[in-house]
Amino acid sequence: MKIRAAVLREVGLPPPYVTSAPLVLEEIELTPPGRDEVLIRIAAAGICHSDLSVIDGNRIRPVPMVLGHEAAAIVEEVGEGVTDLRKGDHVVTVFVASCGCCAPCATGRPALCEPAASANGAGTLLSGSVRLRSRGVPVNHHLGVSAFAEYATVSRRSLVKIDSELSLEHGALFGCAVLTGVGAVANCDAVRPGVTMAVVGLGGVGMAGILGAIAAGASRIIGIDLSSEKLDFARRLGATDVFNAGDNDCAEKIVEATQGGVDVALEAAGSVHALDLAYRITRRGGTTVTVGLPSPSAKWSMNALSLVAEERTLKGSYIGTSVPVRDIPRYVSLFKQGRLPVDKLLTHRLNFSEINQGMDRLHDGTAVRQVIIF
Repeated sequence: MKIRAAVLREVGLPPPYVTSAPLVLEEIELTPPGRDEVLIRIAAAGICHSDLSVIDGNRIRPVPMVLGHEAAAIVEEVGEGVTDLRKGDHVVTVFVASCGCCAPCATGRPALCEPAASANGAGTLLSGSVRLRSRGVPVNHHLGVSAFAEYATVSRRSLVKIDSELSLEHGALFGCAVLTGVGAVANCDAVRPGVTMAVVGLGGVGMAGILGAIAAGASRIIGIDLSSEKLDFARRLGATDVFNAGDNDCAEKIVEATQGGVDVALEAAGSVHALDLAYRITRRGGTTVTVGLPSPSAKWSMNALSLVAEERTLKGSYIGTSVPVRDIPRYVSLFKQGRLPVDKLLTHRLNFSEINQGMDRLHDGTAVRQVIIF
């Protein structure tokens, strides 16, 4: 079938992206689902830094490629072997499929699925197939999803069924921003009622982390960012304190204000400076969790002695260390109860033709979460 999709053919084009236009809307061909695959109609797709990091070259992926990985969709057709989904079901995409058989999957850590990681790096679906073509030439899949398109063929293991009563524009946020930000809080085994917590980097994932901290019962929640607008947004969302990361004395002020540092610091900016700041404001015996994705070449120098002498914990968390089939329904339930107001993260609704403008907002830090409405 012919579909309209946003295709990235050249990496490293400079901003403003509305001028350089790295994403071009093209008519391309999408083949039907194979075994254990599903054809979905994209209803809403979020714009995330993981998309921008491919455009600017920080995350190396094969091109041409249809970007987009955070989406809510409606099932149109199921391939052979898919028995638990049917036409009309509402689903959320997950950007790491779970094979269910490798060592990480077998130990309950599907975010680290090894075949999915290989497929994502190669630009294929979990099966190794490519279902996109342009004038007979293969077009690569982004993280097994390629949601910047009217339709997508994906692995069944890249989908989680959701309540059909949930707005699809809100549902899109659960596949990445919420799964990562809330998941990092819920699954790090450190955020308990009464703890103090800081979030460094207030994009969609960081703001979701604030919502997660509120839901978990943190007594003091500190938002940290370079943008005064985002600091104001964090306060409206429920942060008890905010600090500007551009202040040379930012770390010292937070340590003083919290009488020794926070119990848990979450880094969600994807930069070495942010990770260093998060570690420095974590108290003795505390936990620093990082979910940001810096450049693969980035290095960080730390005081190794502090890990032992101060009994620190430093943890990486990919996709919030989540089990998507377990966690997404839980977070949707909390949202419906009013305990996880994910809808507040949505700052911009875009037409498909505005996708490069959306990338500019993301690059400039003037949006929290933007969603393309199809």
